[in-house]
Amino acid sequence: MADTIQEAVTLALDDAPERNFRETVDIAINLRDLDLNDPSNRIDESVVLPAGTGQETQIVVFAEGETAVRAEEVADEVLDSDDLEDLGDDDDRAKDLADDTDFFVAEANLMQDIGRYLGTVLGPRGKMPTPLQPDDDIVETVNRMKNTVQLRSRDRRTFHTRVGAEDMGADAISDNIDVIIRRLEANLEKGPLNIDGIYVKTTMGPAKEVPV
Repeated sequence: MADTIQEAVTLALDDAPERNFRETVDIAINLRDLDLNDPSNRIDESVVLPAGTGQETQIVVFAEGETAVRAEEVADEVLDSDDLEDLGDDDDRAKDLADDTDFFVAEANLMQDIGRYLGTVLGPRGKMPTPLQPDDDIVETVNRMKNTVQLRSRDRRTFHTRVGAEDMGADAISDNIDVIIRRLEANLEKGPLNIDGIYVKTTMGPAKEVPV
């Protein structure tokens, strides 16, 4: 499969028009034979890409004490329980934060308050924080999430996810796509039979089919 993925990626990169900005590379995944009105059939997976995302990933941490101090080294923003309460009173700011952030991480003991203050904002966006347990290393967790993408179909048969950037090269992007396809096939009820098609493209370039 790896060779055919690489051929599709190479075509997508070669046929992309020259742009004056660094384009991302995405895949579109089409599903079939699934009742996506049933939430148990929907795709909702976090996948760590072996070659990284090729983009800046915005990560916000809710933490206090030593964990907050360590999170400052790696996260884009660190918020404490007072900040959380303030966000709960400022719906517009909470929505802006949710839209601008790729992933949230929170100390497990703050999760209940996050649900109370921000659940209605983060929940519908699929952005509820990953709980950080007492034994988890916040630096390691955030660094791993910087290379993570979310596969989320919701109730749609077609959904998209980032797999890299154009200057990463076909090999690295292909490795990322391979990992995503393997994860999908392992989690879908009928494996590859539930995949109707996968297409790869740069931001502004033509889509190329990835054989599966």
